[in-house]
Amino acid sequence: MPGGQSFRFSRPGIVLGTKRPGGTTTRAERQVAATATGQTGMIDRLSSRGLLLALALGVALSGCGKKRDVDVRQLETMGPEDIYRSAEAEMDRGRAKTAAGRWGEIERLHPYSEFAKRGLIMSAFAYHEDKEYEKSRAAAKRFIEFYPADKDAAYAQYLAALSYYDQIDAIGRDQALTFEALSELRKVIELYPESEYARSARLKFDLAFDHLAAKEMEVGRYYLKRGYYPAAINRFRTVVEDFQTSSHTPEALHRLVEAYAGLGLYGEAQTAAAILGHGLAAHGEGRVALSRERRAGEPCCSA
Repeated sequence: MPGGQSFRFSRPGIVLGTKRPGGTTTRAERQVAATATGQTGMIDRLSSRGLLLALALGVALSGCGKKRDVDVRQLETMGPEDIYRSAEAEMDRGRAKTAAGRWGEIERLHPYSEFAKRGLIMSAFAYHEDKEYEKSRAAAKRFIEFYPADKDAAYAQYLAALSYYDQIDAIGRDQALTFEALSELRKVIELYPESEYARSARLKFDLAFDHLAAKEMEVGRYYLKRGYYPAAINRFRTVVEDFQTSSHTPEALHRLVEAYAGLGLYGEAQTAAAILGHGLAAHGEGRVALSRERRAGEPCCSA
């Protein structure tokens, strides 16, 4: 963790002509039936309208496919710089997905050009802007694999980290994305410490780290409120021992006092209270003390 801190990872048809049951109905039969209810020809008109609508939709979808084919054929006739500039123009129009696709096409059509490398990192950026996080991460990782010593490798790693970080939501959700974000942010910090992205990565690392501690606290409070003291103690000790530099450590110590007292373990409660009384400066000492208790194997804390 930044600043000498450490922690354990212990924890993206339309079906026409369908047959009706019992065979088909002729046009004459439908007209007879419609006439009997004073609605002659209405069924035919509805059927015709439905057919026209289906045909129109088919033409529209076909048009989209043709437009894409035309776009690809046009790109195949363009040089790498022209494709790159056209992608920039699409990005300026707010069409990030189209821009990302065009930048990515440079790598396919002109793999040995300088614009292929630039297009790859820009496609990662554009996919991220479009919230296509998996595609953004894939492009960023490919850039790092192909150009590990390039000046933009730090930015590619930062984008890979953001592809996880920007998906972290409420603390009640699964925290797998948070662990992934921490892992990728750590790479930015350790591999590119002098880059312009290192400071932002450290700040995001601390926020994600605090986010995990918040999850542990949420679960611990749930257990404490219901009197499940051993389970609550396990969660609060995790915060004190594994997330001791987070903003949740003082509350975790306070809750430990409550949980230990609830079990009648007043000695342990006093230890936690003493650490809490010393404030943030005594967190290191508190971690050692509580770790010593855990190594002693307290039966009460096996939740």
